[in-house]
Formats: sequence, structure tokens, C-alpha cells
Amino acid sequence: MNRFRAFFKNKFVLVCIALVAFMYVNNTSLLAEKRTGSPLLLAHRGLAQTFSMEGITNDTCTAARIFKPEHPYLENTIPSMEAAVKAGADIIEFDIHPTTDGQFAVFHDWTLDCRTNGKGVTREHTLDELKKLDIGYGYTYDNGKTYPFRGKGVGMMPSIDEVLAHFPEQSFLIHVKSNDPEEGKQLARYLSALPETRLKQLTIYGGDQPIEALREELPQVRVMSVSTMKSCLLPYIAVGWTGYVPEACANTQLHIPEKIAPWLWGWPDKFLNRMDARNTRTILVAGGGDFSEGFDTVEDLTRLPANYTGGIWTNRIDKIAPVFKTQ
Repeated sequence: MNRFRAFFKNKFVLVCIALVAFMYVNNTSLLAEKRTGSPLLLAHRGLAQTFSMEGITNDTCTAARIFKPEHPYLENTIPSMEAAVKAGADIIEFDIHPTTDGQFAVFHDWTLDCRTNGKGVTREHTLDELKKLDIGYGYTYDNGKTYPFRGKGVGMMPSIDEVLAHFPEQSFLIHVKSNDPEEGKQLARYLSALPETRLKQLTIYGGDQPIEALREELPQVRVMSVSTMKSCLLPYIAVGWTGYVPEACANTQLHIPEKIAPWLWGWPDKFLNRMDARNTRTILVAGGGDFSEGFDTVEDLTRLPANYTGGIWTNRIDKIAPVFKTQ
């Protein structure tokens, strides 16, 4: 009996060793197909003013806590996007709200009170009304002693039409700011008029319901939501060690917090290769991924994996892009 138990115990140990060896070989980036090139740089809101992340909540007026300005650009404006492109951005993220006259305004906040001289909910205005506002009105870095952009942002809130027309070859990540499925349908109707070549340059993300509604109407468009990421990553975490990539991972975008990324099977190169094969883009965000944390300084880049070639989320494309341009 002891000899019988010892035999099966040894068998079990050998099977475990073989399984661990397989998992290592199948997921180590040391044996992955070599990736070349520089990281994909995603400029959050173009080139924007940045602010302290300490104690921030969803209700924080970030315009009232910016750092002392180092550049003249305001987020989500055409000049800020031009500056991001000039700096070296591969993708530009911007936010949209539907207007009462059936258009889409490019602006971040749900309400106008923080950044502008307007009041009320952004989407409860016409585009013409929004264009009359000073979107630089509320920015201050010294607790209200000075407002360096006041009077300089009048008429600068663009429409989605203006952005896409101004940058006909640029890739964009478009943020739907609600969880209303009707907004997804409205955006799908708008996008359906664009040629397929243009749609391939766009990724749409936002609440689960509008993204699901948009995907039903335009399945060829790359999308992202909490639901799509869970549908991809949860089964991948369970069985990705085998090399299997769930069908739910196809044609999506993943925003992976840097604290979580090392725990994904095959991170970084094999994971990136697997997602590339599914037409899924991987963007690494800083820290735990809260409140749009980005890789915003040269020192931040030292935390990236060696020779990393995936996407990088940054709020300071002007500081990050030159590092890779000079390599």
C-alpha cells in the first residue's frame, strides 16, 4: 500500500512539474515573437492642463486645482489636439455630449459650472449656446487669485464634426459620457455615414449600455466598456495560461492598470501578441487606473516593461513623446 501511494504521489508531483513548466514556456515573453517599434501614445483630452490627483473624487472641480500652467492649451479643443499631434500622439482621446439640437459637443464635464461661465447640464444646451461660452473661465492654480485662461476660451468648444474634419487622418478614442443606450444609437447613426477607412481609425468607449447599443449597429467599430473588458479579461485570467483568447476579446480596447498588468498571462509581449491577433488594442494606464492616471513624466516611464511596445495613456504627451522620438 505504501509503495502504491508513493507511486501515485510521484506521478502527481511529475504532472504538477510538467504543468508548471508548460505554463511558463507558454507564457514567458522570453520566448515570444519579438516585438519592435515604439509604444503607441494616447494623448488624454489632447494636451491638457494637469492637476493634483490627491483626494480627487467624481465631483471634484479639477479646473480649480490645476498646476501652474506650463503650456497654453485647454483640453478637448482643436488647438490642444493640434499640439498633441505635433508632439507625437498616435491616438487622441476626447469626450462628447449630445446637444439638444441633435449634434455632439466635445467637452468633458457633465455640467458647465466648473470650467466655463455657463450653468447647468452640458447636454441640455444647443451647440450654438455651448459655443458662446468661455471654456477657460474656471481654471485657477492659486486658489482663485488668478484665472490665467479666463477670456481665452470663448467659442473654443468644438463639435465632433469639426474635430473629425480638422484631423481627417488621425486616430481617436471617443468617450461617451453617459450610460444611456439612446446615446449609443445616436452616435452609431452619426458614425454610419463615415467611410469604413475612417471608422477603422476610431474607438468608442463609455457606459455599458450605449456601447452595447452602438456595437449592435456597428459591429465593425472597436469599442470598450467595463462590460467588454470583463467579458474578455475574466475568462482570459482563468484559462489564458493555455494560450486561449476568448472570443469576447476580439475587436475591443483594453485599458490595463500597471498594477494589474504583470498578473496577466503572457504579460507583456505574449499578451500583446495575443490581443493584436484579435484586433484588440492594449493601453497601459498608470497606478491602479483610477481617475485617468497617466504616464506623465519621464520618471514614470521607468516603470514600463523593458522594450514595451503596447499603448501608453498620458496626460502630458509633450513630455512623453520626445523620449521615444529620440530613441
